[in-house]
Amino acid sequence: MTIKRKYHHGALKEALVEAALELLAEGGPANLSLGEAAKRVGVTAAAPYRHFASRDELLNEVARRGFLSFGAALEKAWDEGRPDAATAMWRMCAAYLAFARAEPGLYAAMFGSAASLASEPSADAADHALEILWRSVVAFLQQRGAPAQGARKLALQLWALAHGVAMLAISGHLDAAKGLDPGPVLDAAARNLMEAAVRRAETAPG
Repeated sequence: MTIKRKYHHGALKEALVEAALELLAEGGPANLSLGEAAKRVGVTAAAPYRHFASRDELLNEVARRGFLSFGAALEKAWDEGRPDAATAMWRMCAAYLAFARAEPGLYAAMFGSAASLASEPSADAADHALEILWRSVVAFLQQRGAPAQGARKLALQLWALAHGVAMLAISGHLDAAKGLDPGPVLDAAARNLMEAAVRRAETAPG
């Protein structure tokens, strides 16, 4: 059922983004179109083109905002590494998974389109989220007395791991009701990844 909403003059762009978020939540990226967003807002099919030249432009704007929210959630969970880097990192991994599970349609839009990640505003917001992961990896390694060399590569591995678990959770392959709770899966895998990195550093030739 299409629900038309009123919007204040001059706020059409925000109304379209809000409608896009609703459509993504209901059916993922495949459910999003400029026409459907226009119907949801209650404007003509031509009206969205005042702000978005195409569906992809609307999707890119939604992805950008998604990455900003995502980065903020990671930053909050990291909390400047308090009380220690390891505890903060595991908390941040949990926040990563919680975001993906709470906003599956938005998460799919953020990571499901190469065009969105290639769009400069979206790419900048995504890079900020990666920067938070990178800083956490550096802090973790320093806490364990290991060199921070290769921290960015390790951050990418951590991101890939979290993304994989998140996608398995969203798709229902990992489900606590089936005895496969994605939270402990991600926590254990992230700990193993980081501990292995520390062991490699300890055994590396000086």
